Amino acid sequence: MRQPSAAAIERSFDKMSGQYDRGIQLLERYLLGEIRGWATGEATGEVLEIAVGTGLNLPLYGDKATHIIGIDLSEGMLDVARERVAAEGLQRVELRQGDVERLDLRDESVDTVVSTLTFCTIPDPEQASREAFRVLRPGGRIVVAEHGPAANGLVRAMMRAVDPLAVRFGHDHLMRVPGPYLEAAGFMIEDARRGGAFDVVHKLVARKP
Repeated sequence: MRQPSAAAIERSFDKMSGQYDRGIQLLERYLLGEIRGWATGEATGEVLEIAVGTGLNLPLYGDKATHIIGIDLSEGMLDVARERVAAEGLQRVELRQGDVERLDLRDESVDTVVSTLTFCTIPDPEQASREAFRVLRPGGRIVVAEHGPAANGLVRAMMRAVDPLAVRFGHDHLMRVPGPYLEAAGFMIEDARRGGAFDVVHKLVARKP
């Protein structure tokens, strides 16, 4: 299956930035469930959120997160996130345009990496996992909430059938499972669970040794 380029993904998300929140919130309400509060609740210290998008997670971080750096390819998505940061008065947040496969951050500079609904779109999720590993301090954690293959066999077969169309027209891989990418990058999986309708959501917490 041909993988969309980062440039194609950037253009696509620039175009959809104005409508993204409404669409994804409907999906979360009826299919994915409450994933953002869980992911942000696991974050501590200096936090990097990869593919921060329109910043839907940003108001949800608790006091344990002392500073949040949000990175995204799309300036259109970041413009919406900047409006959210200003409206909410979020003083701890720093937003940057960038590629999560080539992070412009020092080695061992953050305590937590957060990723929600991100691995499905990144062109090379293993490389992004390696970059997350690089910038985390020893003992730091990556927290991932991602849609993936459903536990239900019939639903999983339906997802597999439409996956090529989802990738071609939405840059959205329906069948990716984040755990193997994290383990290949050197992470140790500490917690893995499912949620959402048909157990389509994969939640993981992994630690850098």
